[in-house]
Amino acid sequence: MPHALVVDDEADAADMLASLIASEGFSVATAGSLREARRQLALQEPDVVLLDLMLPDGSGMQLFDDEQALVNAEVVLMTGHASLETSIQALRLGAADYLLKPIQLKQLSGVLSRAIKPAALKAEASALLDGLEREGHFGLLWGRSPLMRRVYDQIVKVSATAVTVLITGESGCGKEVVASTVHELSRRRHRPFIAVNCGAISPNLIESELFGHEKGSFTGAERQHQGIFERANGGTLFLDEITEMPLDLQVKLLRVLETNSFSRVGSTQTLQADVRIMAATNRPLDQAVKSGKLREDLLYRLNVFPIALPPLRDRMEDIALIAAHFLDEISRREGAVKQYDPQALGRLSNYAWPGNVRELRNIVHRAYVMAPGSVITDECLPCPDEPPSVVSGAPVLHIDLGTPLAEVERQVILGTLDHLGRHKERTAATLGISLKTLYNRLKEYATMPSALDEHDAASESPKA
Repeated sequence: MPHALVVDDEADAADMLASLIASEGFSVATAGSLREARRQLALQEPDVVLLDLMLPDGSGMQLFDDEQALVNAEVVLMTGHASLETSIQALRLGAADYLLKPIQLKQLSGVLSRAIKPAALKAEASALLDGLEREGHFGLLWGRSPLMRRVYDQIVKVSATAVTVLITGESGCGKEVVASTVHELSRRRHRPFIAVNCGAISPNLIESELFGHEKGSFTGAERQHQGIFERANGGTLFLDEITEMPLDLQVKLLRVLETNSFSRVGSTQTLQADVRIMAATNRPLDQAVKSGKLREDLLYRLNVFPIALPPLRDRMEDIALIAAHFLDEISRREGAVKQYDPQALGRLSNYAWPGNVRELRNIVHRAYVMAPGSVITDECLPCPDEPPSVVSGAPVLHIDLGTPLAEVERQVILGTLDHLGRHKERTAATLGISLKTLYNRLKEYATMPSALDEHDAASESPKA
């Protein structure tokens, strides 16, 4: 039978919590002070410690000073407010989660159902690191470069906690794969992982998609609808392209992060949000705040644990390994094994890949199809005289030093679009971004003088 220790100086609250925990199949001990908590830890090693921060003889944080006492126990902080400071404390000290007071049975059941000894999580992370040395990948992430090893270390560190994560990096770097890897290493792995592209949902519908709605709450709401927060209950919600979320909805998301609660559209009933939030953006964070695309207070709440993914050009030593992985993947799927000749592999390994891993994957798949036999030669790549994905005959774009990055991005996107005859699919593929991201940028540029014909941006929509 798993064992829990409740450390809380409010005796009635501790006894009530102990009864709830016992109903979940745990044996339970209680302690009203640091001294009593240390005695209980010495008597029986708990699987879970529910720890109040305010105790009569000191802060509950002091229990973390004795590393051996909590070495193999999952620690859950109990607090009256899920502040940013609480999240940072939980991360720094190694707490797995926190519960908001007054504690509700549904909240408690979720935490207890996810109880896993830290040693088990460490063993799983070690197994992935062993796979990195043998095969060159950490789960679904490929590469042995120092920059990627640092990302893997960050994933191991944060996956054992419940804090929010903000992943940054250029389009095509694999931000969703990082979020999925964190989820698979976390205590929430057996619950849903739901990824949402905030730029792919109509601004008029995104609130309903996230929080759900009641029947009759707006025109067309013919039945009650469960939102993503409800469907992801107990699991992880990944909000990609967070800067594309409307500002008024960013306010509501901030409220959910602060209270762990929300309401469906058209309802006054408050629902508990037992969901871990991870978010991502390909925009520079300071630029996103300055341009009004991301609320500064939401940035602080999301950016508890930042993970910055390096572009592929900064880890050139990983390209051959990743290219080989993609080729093996498609060979297994298609049933015919192919390999690179040295010249083709050399070209792939020396190109800067502005579209990052996504662009490399697309080029490998194309080269596989183009290869007439079992060997992918240089001629199978997009153009024998140019690096992959280079736009043949493209004019040179002159940009003055000191030009804001957002303006540089705008000029590159619009210039590429014009050069390719305003063919949006080719433009997105050439730039290594998704078609939905391109449409989001074009809609944004439509409000800028002389940036884009407004009718052209507004009258078209990306293919499903």
